[in-house]
Amino acid sequence: MTTFARLGRYRIDAVLVLVALVWGGSYLAAKVLTEQASVGAVLALRFLVAALALLAVWALSRPRPPSRAELAVGVLLGLTQASILWLETAGVAVTAATNAGLIISLTIILTPILESVAARDWLPRPFFVAAVLAVVGVALLVSGNGFHAPNPGDLLMLAAAFVRALHVTMVGRLTRGGVAGQRPGTLMITLVQAIVGAVVFSAADAPGTMRAIGAFGPAAWLGVLYLGLACSVFAFLAQTWAIRRTSAARASLLMGTEPVWAVLVGVSLGSESLGPVAVLGAGLIIAGTFWGQRTEQRHRLSPAATPPAVLTRVRESG
Repeated sequence: MTTFARLGRYRIDAVLVLVALVWGGSYLAAKVLTEQASVGAVLALRFLVAALALLAVWALSRPRPPSRAELAVGVLLGLTQASILWLETAGVAVTAATNAGLIISLTIILTPILESVAARDWLPRPFFVAAVLAVVGVALLVSGNGFHAPNPGDLLMLAAAFVRALHVTMVGRLTRGGVAGQRPGTLMITLVQAIVGAVVFSAADAPGTMRAIGAFGPAAWLGVLYLGLACSVFAFLAQTWAIRRTSAARASLLMGTEPVWAVLVGVSLGSESLGPVAVLGAGLIIAGTFWGQRTEQRHRLSPAATPPAVLTRVRESG
């Protein structure tokens, strides 16, 4: 692999880690906002801001009507993305953060399983060992107050983990191959996703959304802008751009560092404490993520495991 190819690969990894960092900061912002408005209203405003921003970007970039493939992929991914955010937000509201953080981290394992089944190419055993190590790290990271008996919130978080894994896998499969041979554009499908989310959540809680618009002050609107612009516009575009240039399994591992960033944001901005066990957990997540992505990369680029045509395409993409 040439120096430029390595730099391209690290660039993709860095983008995915930055997405995880941005999403890690979303928990504190969403927590503050849901204390002032309903979950549906917060999500409606988040997607409305994202849709308006993406419409502006689209209008400035040689606008064209979306193709049928882009509409189909965008609507499908928009529905799964909206489902993930609703399940996560509703689940955290009725379960312990300990359980929620551990259960949602199962995405790290569920994604490569789904992708392996879809591609009929099972990943090597060390990858799953690394994934389990990362999950153990999450368990240590979020287990400061001990575990609680399963409740409906735990089931919602489990559903969110499965839908998130399915969403990441679908992004990789649909945006690479497209629908009916047409490869959809990243900006267009992200715009469609945002519009779908805005329509769904605005319709679900129109009165609450209107009350939130009138009640929010400057600090709350900053939180909405952060969720809409950083966590939705940037993160959705960056995630789609990166996943179509790598594998869903690798992307899931890198974005699996999200709990680490969430804790760091909570400690630095939310005045939360971080004990020795949590520090150990963060270290295990980083170690498991690095080990797993290296294992997955070697397997994906192995001539014995990858058809020559696919191998050439992967190397060219960076």
